Amino acid sequence: MKIYVDFDDCLCETARSFSDIADRMFGIRVPYEKMHFFNLQKSFELTDEQFEKLMLEGHRPEVLLSYQETPGAATVVNRWVDRGYEVSIITGRPFSAYEPSRIWLDRHGMKRVKLFCLDKYGRENFMKGSDFSLKLEDYYKMQFDYAVEDSPLAFRFFDHLPELKVLVYDRPWNRENELPGVNYQRCTNWEEIEKSVL
Repeated sequence: MKIYVDFDDCLCETARSFSDIADRMFGIRVPYEKMHFFNLQKSFELTDEQFEKLMLEGHRPEVLLSYQETPGAATVVNRWVDRGYEVSIITGRPFSAYEPSRIWLDRHGMKRVKLFCLDKYGRENFMKGSDFSLKLEDYYKMQFDYAVEDSPLAFRFFDHLPELKVLVYDRPWNRENELPGVNYQRCTNWEEIEKSVL
């Protein structure tokens, strides 16, 4: 069994942290439940300059290390590994965030999972000179049986796997999106995710 797991807002509560960062930096307070867009610039109504500053702040190593674990994530991931499943964390974070991301996983008991940085969202637009550890052509050679993802913008990366079962982690920014097909299932927590992986 091969499982793709997204990092932000699947393993950790990134959006909740960005809500606090936007409030601290710009005095813009958008409660988590009101974050209706995956695009944080749109959710917080930020200028291009503010958005760039927000993203740079949110990707500083000490900030990345401070994100809270999504309840149950490490427990389920480790049970999968114990069963012999191959779990790959595929994050849209740039490779400059790899080391603190790896440390975060290790500190939260997920030392046995692989971590890859894939440019899912055109991060080059705000983090100049970014590079990624996983090239698109190599990603498309990978095979998965299940995927855990929260971002509707990432669903396009599953089109090449018609049998893939996608477990959509329920978040405010994906609730108004119609799921792309019968292989997509909405889950509200890691307990539901675990039960869905047969």
